Amino acid sequence: MQESIRNRSVATLQAGVVSPVSRVRNEARRNQKKLRQLKEINANALGLLLGEGLSSETLHEGGDGGTSTPSSNGARGMMESSRKWKGAVMNSIALIDAVLAHVQEPEALDLENFEERILASTRDDRFYVSPAEGGVAAFDELAPADVASRLQDLLQTVLPRYTSTFNARIRSSGQPSRLIRYWLPATVLILSSSTILRILSHRREAILTWIREFGVTCQDFWYNWVVEPIKNIIGTIRHDEDSQVAIMSKRSLEGDRESLERMVVEFAVDENRTLTSEQLSEIRSKVQEGDLTPVLKAYERDMAKPFMGAVRGNLIRALLVQIQKTKVDVEVAIGGIDSLLKSQQLVFGFIALTPGLLVSIGAVRYLNGVLGNKKGSRKGAKQNQVLGVLRYVIAFCQYSHGA
Repeated sequence: MQESIRNRSVATLQAGVVSPVSRVRNEARRNQKKLRQLKEINANALGLLLGEGLSSETLHEGGDGGTSTPSSNGARGMMESSRKWKGAVMNSIALIDAVLAHVQEPEALDLENFEERILASTRDDRFYVSPAEGGVAAFDELAPADVASRLQDLLQTVLPRYTSTFNARIRSSGQPSRLIRYWLPATVLILSSSTILRILSHRREAILTWIREFGVTCQDFWYNWVVEPIKNIIGTIRHDEDSQVAIMSKRSLEGDRESLERMVVEFAVDENRTLTSEQLSEIRSKVQEGDLTPVLKAYERDMAKPFMGAVRGNLIRALLVQIQKTKVDVEVAIGGIDSLLKSQQLVFGFIALTPGLLVSIGAVRYLNGVLGNKKGSRKGAKQNQVLGVLRYVIAFCQYSHGA
């Protein structure tokens, strides 16, 4: 049992460590760790240069020292200001040299003690001027030619060496070459090229038909779901009658109402021949308001004897008039719904246009990302990385000033 467990453990360990997928994954994790460490070290170095370099407080304090002193102490103030400027420049040179020297080996550095190591190396430099001592000995020992020679060495030797070392680390831990990334799909494509060509030649007509139908579908989608809704929106803004939403014709309600009015007036005249013109006008106005009193009275009278009312009276005629009244009421309700739809027609137009625009924009962005130039996406990714590093640098500067 122990031997079986031991063999299984060894097999599992070999499968997890020696397998190609595990090796590739472990290598990717190591490279990510190196790149992350390199980014943090460079961000710390940049923050240290911004916090302790030429933007030091002594430099700003000495910038106006010569103008604020009295005339009797003018020469002394100018000399003190000059010493502060020289001290700030020399300290910045020593700091830049120490930072570039320590950043060359990021694996041997501890991020927690990064600032202490840089500052300790800067204090050991002969260009360093202590603010407490004033740096008199350093000013006497160093000539402007020494400072210029040190700056020339920084610009021509140290900075190019740092740039080459940084680029080499990026290449070794960054994205692999195209050959390594695409050798597997390229090999599969080459080996299966004959099969792909055979399939394409045998199904040529079906593929052409599918492509043609796909193009027609895209064209119909564009015209039916993008162009037509835009035309409807423009017609709505211009109050075009052809683009108005309508569920009932314009003259339908007026014609049915006038017909109902004539039916009620004729019914009242047939019931009572002695009606004057004023009474007829009053009946017309009441019909317009929905009052059918003459018809309803005759209907109630004939309903007392339905059979006789249907044979001799006006029961059927009164029923037909009420059916016409019901039709008019239904058309009035439909007219209200029609007015509501017309008042919200612009909203409906934008709602109808939204799905087509979303699908079109999504398809264009997808095709641009897959088939187009990836410069924009890469630029956006680089901008996000730069913003992240700048936030890290600002936080480090605030931390160093607070300490």
